[in-house]
Amino acid sequence: MSIEFVRGDLFQWPGLRAFGHGCNCAGAMGKGIAVEFRRRFPAMFVEYKRRCADGSFKPGDVFAWTEGDLTVFNLGTQATWKTRAELPFIEAAVVKAVSLAEQMGIAQVGLPRIGAGLGGLPWGPVKAALSRIGVPAKVSLLVFEEYTPARSGSAPPR
Repeated sequence: MSIEFVRGDLFQWPGLRAFGHGCNCAGAMGKGIAVEFRRRFPAMFVEYKRRCADGSFKPGDVFAWTEGDLTVFNLGTQATWKTRAELPFIEAAVVKAVSLAEQMGIAQVGLPRIGAGLGGLPWGPVKAALSRIGVPAKVSLLVFEEYTPARSGSAPPR
């Protein structure tokens, strides 16, 4: 369908009901945007920890969580919080998330700069990989390249 790179607040973007974020597969969501996902979705975090502990969530996997009208795609982008994200893991997880989103009837998924923050990868190759995946996808990817806090009553920056 499409991919769009924007500035803004992932959680405050009008109409966005599905989110993805990079995760380690060791059960830790203690830094970066993962902390906000853990805070907003505590039951999801419990299930994520369980899957990490029993080995059912591995690099390259995706674990989808739906709560109310929101869906979170937890993307296995790195083995542990001590290791870097790996581009093949990001690509595999995003492809799986896009396929799941399509099956679930989700038209758009918002993503932060997965793998390029605490994951330690340079943004350029990650952005190129997301573009390769997003352009032909039937699900639109909205990638938040730069965090800009939402201002009440104003249109989101692009």
